[in-house]
Amino acid sequence: MSSPYRAIFAVPGSKGFSAAGLLGRMPLSMFGIGVVTMVSQITGRYGLAGALSATLAISAAVVGPQISRLVDRHGQRRVLRPATLVALAAAVGLLLSAQQRWPDWTLFLFSACCGCVPNVGSMVRARWAALYGGSPQLHTAYAFESVVDEVCFIVGPILSIGLCTQWFPEAGPLLATCFLAVGVFWLTAQRGTEPEPHPQAKGARGGALRSPGLQVLVVAFTATGMIFGTCDVVTVAFADEQGHKSMASVVLATYALGSCAAGVVFGLLPLKGELARRWLLGVCAMAVSMIPLLLVGSLPFLAVALFVSGLSIAPTMVSTMALVEQHVPRAQLTEGMTWTSTGLAVGVALGSSAAGWVVDTRGAAAGYEVSAVAGALAAAVALLGYRRLRTQAEQRPGAPVPQARGGSDAHDGDDRNDGRHEGRDERSKGIVA
Repeated sequence: MSSPYRAIFAVPGSKGFSAAGLLGRMPLSMFGIGVVTMVSQITGRYGLAGALSATLAISAAVVGPQISRLVDRHGQRRVLRPATLVALAAAVGLLLSAQQRWPDWTLFLFSACCGCVPNVGSMVRARWAALYGGSPQLHTAYAFESVVDEVCFIVGPILSIGLCTQWFPEAGPLLATCFLAVGVFWLTAQRGTEPEPHPQAKGARGGALRSPGLQVLVVAFTATGMIFGTCDVVTVAFADEQGHKSMASVVLATYALGSCAAGVVFGLLPLKGELARRWLLGVCAMAVSMIPLLLVGSLPFLAVALFVSGLSIAPTMVSTMALVEQHVPRAQLTEGMTWTSTGLAVGVALGSSAAGWVVDTRGAAAGYEVSAVAGALAAAVALLGYRRLRTQAEQRPGAPVPQARGGSDAHDGDDRNDGRHEGRDERSKGIVA
C-alpha cells in the first residue's frame, strides 16, 4: 500500500472501523442482485425481480436519510443497532416468502421493510471526516473508501449470484444478511472513533437537503443510479440469454474492477483545479461510457465495455463526497452523505424497474438503452447545476469539523469548537511525520 494510504491509518481505531465498514457494506452489492437472481431462479419472472429490486431501493431511499439524521443527532450506536435489527427481521421474512412461495404481496411487504438497512458507507466516511476534516488526508481516505466500495462490488455479486445459482436460490441474500449483522454491530462497538452527536445543532432544522448544492448532487445521482440499476438487471438477463447466467457475476465484477483501479490511482494524485469541475467531468465521462454498451453482442465484449465504463465511477464518487462536505453543515454530514446514496437508490429503483420491463418485452441487449438515456440525463443535470455548485462553495463560510468521541482534542462546552482547528493541525503534522 502506498504511503498516503498508510498515513491515514496512523490514527488508532481507523483500521477497525474501516474493516467493519467493509463487512457492513457487502449487502449493498449482494442483497439487491441476490434478490433479482433468487426471484428469477424461482419464478423466471425478470419483471417481478426488477420490481422487487426497485422496492428495496425506494424503501432505502425513504428511510435511509431519516436514520442518518437520527445518527447525527443521537450517535451511531444508539440508532444503528435497533434499525439493523428491524432490517434483519425484514430480510429473513423476505427469504421465507420466496422459499415458501407465499403470495407476491408478501415479497413486496418485506422488501419495503428492508429500508431500515443503515447506510454503512456514510457512517464510515463520517468517521474519516471527524479525524481528517479540512486536511489533505481526507481526500485519500475518501478515495480508499471508494476502493472499498468497489471491492464490495467485485466480490459481492460473485458471491451472491454464485451461491444463488450453484447452491440454493436464497443463499446469496442470506449471506448478505449475515454480513450486515456482523459489520454494523462491530462498527458500533468502536466508540473511540464515533463522531460526536449534535442533538441541538444550529441550522439543523429542515434537514441537509435544504442545501442547493446537495440538491444538484442528489438529482444527478438519481440519474447515475439508473445506470447502475440497469446494468445489474440487464447483465444478469444478457448472461442468461447467452446460456451462462452464472457468469453475470464475473462480468459485473469487471465493472467494479475498473472503478477500483481508478480509485486507487485517484487517491494518490494531488488535488488540482476546481472540485466542482472535476465532478462535472466525471459525470460526463460516465455518460459517454454508456455508448459502447449499445453495441454489446457477447459476454467478453460486455466485460471490456463495463471495465472501461467503471474507470469514471470512483473518481466521481470521491469528488461527490468532498462536495457534500463542502456544501452541508458539519452537524448534518452523515445525513448529507446518505442523501447522495438516496439519489442513487431511487435511480437504481427506476433503472432496474425500467430495465426489467424492457428485457421482458424486447430482450436483454435492448435494456442498455436505459443506461444510455440515464447517462445523458445525468450529464444534463450536472451541466445545469454546475454554476450552483460553484456559487454555493464560494459563499459558504468555514465551519468547525466534527470530532470523534475519543479524539485527543475533544473538550467540553464551548472549548470544543475553539480547539478543533488547532487539534486538527497537530494531528496532521504527527501523521505526516
